[in-house]
Amino acid sequence: MVMAAGLGTRMRPLTNTLPKALIPVAGKPLIDFVLEPLVAAGVQRIVVNVHAFADQLEAYLKNRRDAEYLVSDERAGLLETGGGLKHARALLGEAPIFVCNSDYVWRTDGPPALETLIEAWDPAEMDALVTVIPKERTLGFDTPGDFFQAADGRLTHRGERADAPLHAFGIEILDPGPVYAEPRERFSLRDIWFASSDQGRLFGLQLDGLWMQVGDPAALAAVEAGLV
Repeated sequence: MVMAAGLGTRMRPLTNTLPKALIPVAGKPLIDFVLEPLVAAGVQRIVVNVHAFADQLEAYLKNRRDAEYLVSDERAGLLETGGGLKHARALLGEAPIFVCNSDYVWRTDGPPALETLIEAWDPAEMDALVTVIPKERTLGFDTPGDFFQAADGRLTHRGERADAPLHAFGIEILDPGPVYAEPRERFSLRDIWFASSDQGRLFGLQLDGLWMQVGDPAALAAVEAGLV
């Protein structure tokens, strides 16, 4: 599932006339920086949620022929990341899935990131396997870090501590069962992460390269420079 239903308010005025997922970045729509790696990793069915300028994004996806694209319609109201995934249950099924934010761009010199996540995924041990990157290898983040990581790969959120060494990226594999079981209609996937962390079932995978979030026009300029 690709999360593309956000309003993109911090990207205005660029998002006054088009969805954030279709903002051009280095000559192609932002969402392509997630769709292309998913297809390269062998993903054949991709669910994309839509809200703002939904018709534009739907039309764009209909013209792609490299996978089956299904739309989860959130025109009636935003449901946040967890609620959006739960809303798409009929399209996603019950098996483990990729969940990817549509505003991330990365540049790596090692093995393909998503294939590496697949190889590391262990459903017996994990509710979720989240991409985590040391802060010094990220661009476009204005938070004090998200997680600490133990030697066995388990993640612990910084909680009340001032900062943490790792940023969490919304590029992950997860078992959707705990998300579907959440009674709320609107909630964040972070709530599910934290519950899994308390049970020792939230794991992280540190990947090489530069990882970037396109959150506002300044970050967009930095990301385009970082792709050179």
